[in-house]
Amino acid sequence: MDKPVGVIGAGSFGTAIANLLAYNTDVLLYSRKQSLVDHINTQHENLGISLPKRIRATNNIKELADQCILIFPVVPSVSFRAMMLDLGPHLRPYHVLIHGTKGFDVSGIEEQSTNGQPILRKHVKTMSELITEMSSVVRVGCLSGPNLAKEIMEGQPTATVIASKFDEVISLGKKVLSSKHFHVFGNYDILGAELAGALKNMIAIGSGLLKGKGLGKNIQAMLITRGWREMIYFGKAMGATSKAFFGTAGIADLVATATSKKSRNYTFGFRLGQGETAEEIKTSMPELAEGVRTLKIAKDLAKEYHLRVPITEMLYNLVFHEYDFDRVINFLMTYPYDVDVDFL
Repeated sequence: MDKPVGVIGAGSFGTAIANLLAYNTDVLLYSRKQSLVDHINTQHENLGISLPKRIRATNNIKELADQCILIFPVVPSVSFRAMMLDLGPHLRPYHVLIHGTKGFDVSGIEEQSTNGQPILRKHVKTMSELITEMSSVVRVGCLSGPNLAKEIMEGQPTATVIASKFDEVISLGKKVLSSKHFHVFGNYDILGAELAGALKNMIAIGSGLLKGKGLGKNIQAMLITRGWREMIYFGKAMGATSKAFFGTAGIADLVATATSKKSRNYTFGFRLGQGETAEEIKTSMPELAEGVRTLKIAKDLAKEYHLRVPITEMLYNLVFHEYDFDRVINFLMTYPYDVDVDFL
């Protein structure tokens, strides 16, 4: 490309994406922190990882929008709306945005749930919905799949999905991201990819919790497969197809996130299983475990759509109401599932 590609967010995943892009193009990496921008530009390093000189940092969001046609926003879901408030006025219809955020936006509504008022689908936005709502951008995509940031920054091979309704978004994303370390698939079901990427985080918390309690692979496998089943129920209820859940954005991402110590959500669950409280873990983790917020949102959506999702309800009660673990395991083992597979 004759223009640099922009990345918004210099956390672990944003840095990993910037490193991947630098194999193919110049990169402009945005961070709000001037000290971090100066450090990256002088030391060519971030989070202990060496950065190619093709990556330049800036804290000027207008500069990024002016110089870059293709932009990858990679910020936590809880911060995405605020980021779009800053970025949106500088975007034009010719821009292409491919976000790498796995979560939901419920800004201004989130406190309703804690006060007894449910979060409904009309309150919940995916990141692609937020981008089109808050800017003039039309061509939007999402990056999803088994993308553990630490493994990417170590140079380990992996694959990802770029989901979009537009062929040119998928083609452009493949062009700038594909390398010998990173294989890029395409998918047209952007809603399915976004839902799979968000919902698998809560299952990863449950998987880590089982491991933290010292339980083995058999019960972990049961939780993951039952949880995947519930993810598909949510997807169908919310208007997605099941295809994304069977591919790299779905089952592949779920397996990676729900079995790796490098996953923030798995780590959150593991520490919960080791006896720490949710608040203790949240205050000491350097980056947000997206699955915690997703559990709260999914619990309310399940009620709105009349879904039978016992894994989701069980995990919600464990994280937010500190249910007795033995009682929960007994519930998991004795719940009257009708059939093994019923979503095909």
